[in-house]
Amino acid sequence: MDVQETTAACRDAFAELASPARTHDPYPFMRWLREHDPVHRAASGLFLLSRHADIYWTLKATGDAFRAPAPGELARYFPRAATSRSLNLLASTIVMKDPPAHTRLRRLISRDFTMRQIENLRPSIARIVAARLDRMAPALERGEPVDLHREFALALPMLVLAELFGMPQDDMFGLAAVIDPILKGLGPHASDPQLAAADAASARVQAYFGGLIQRKRTDPRHDIVSMLVGAHDNDADTLSDAELISMLWGMLLGGFSTTAATIDHAVLAMLAYPEQRHWLQGDAVGVQAFVEEVLRRDSPVMFSTTMRIAQRDIELGGVVIPKNADVRVLIAAGNRDPDAFADPDRFDPARFYGTSPGMSTDGKIMLSFGHGIRFCVGAQLARVQLAESLPRIQARFPTLALAEPPTREPSEFLRTFRALPVRLRGQGELRCASWSTRICAQPAGSAC
Repeated sequence: MDVQETTAACRDAFAELASPARTHDPYPFMRWLREHDPVHRAASGLFLLSRHADIYWTLKATGDAFRAPAPGELARYFPRAATSRSLNLLASTIVMKDPPAHTRLRRLISRDFTMRQIENLRPSIARIVAARLDRMAPALERGEPVDLHREFALALPMLVLAELFGMPQDDMFGLAAVIDPILKGLGPHASDPQLAAADAASARVQAYFGGLIQRKRTDPRHDIVSMLVGAHDNDADTLSDAELISMLWGMLLGGFSTTAATIDHAVLAMLAYPEQRHWLQGDAVGVQAFVEEVLRRDSPVMFSTTMRIAQRDIELGGVVIPKNADVRVLIAAGNRDPDAFADPDRFDPARFYGTSPGMSTDGKIMLSFGHGIRFCVGAQLARVQLAESLPRIQARFPTLALAEPPTREPSEFLRTFRALPVRLRGQGELRCASWSTRICAQPAGSAC
């Protein structure tokens, strides 16, 4: 059954994106949706936008045409919120707040989580990258396959967050194990058992961060948690423990799986398009262009989980979105909209060369970190990790190749992996073959 036959009777794009048929390559369906049903109303009543212009406007209009749900109405959109720890934690995060509460939280976080603070982490990130590559090298040099996803892409953001938060590495590895059940429990179609598992995992995270905050209060160090709980002589306002726990919970969920997935996608791009590796062998501007194109072409988050409630009846593309409707944006579809990015399925870092981060040479915005007041606070941290990783992988293992096709993690809103087996070329690697379109995410019939 082709895409049109599949989607002609599609009543729920969210369910379609969660189907096994879309795990490896959801982009033909997204293209169909963007062209035929760009303002999609799912069976649940949620609206999903897939055109770049509509998504950009929606993100920019948050706080004007759209708002976050008020605390008292959360149960209207999430009937299980009254008893769910995870849903209530999600509702308390900064991304679910409107001004002035959002403005206050953003200011308090940005006061300490600054560009300078992230840049100060760069030497530590470089050290972690080098150590992880050293760890992979012996097996690769013996001709053995190594799971780059587990050994590098997952490990790097875990270790960086441990450094940022000022917590033992083993503690972070323990917390990382509960991220997946929380993310699955927060999905639009999560079952009651999945939500219960998410709540148990969230309770564990809350308890850990509560203890960490107390330790940083009595024994502060040079880390972001110590700064956020510390006194500021020129600012009497501080984050409460509950607000800080919510922020750390959100950073753990948002800064771990997504960064790992982007590293995986970046490595796949390096292997699929060797003619583009020169971007990683020159200056920082070229590396940035490569990173931005990876983020555009394979956004780790397919659609937003953040609720945007229409403040009035809104007409988009001839469809009226009624007041109080819940509207989500299909970020991955917007990033491949040909009206925003010419030949959008092609991997072409040149479209971001010499520009501000996230902006193409045509002045179009890459949507993977959002836009407007809810732009991702961890965007620069993710970019630094990618910029420090990719040139070093290329330099250390120039003959890196796939050992076998990667395995993706089934998810309705994240493009993540279970395994990415690699080896050094000449050691039995798989070359581009019948499954290449799954690796390269190109239109059917294309080649690496």
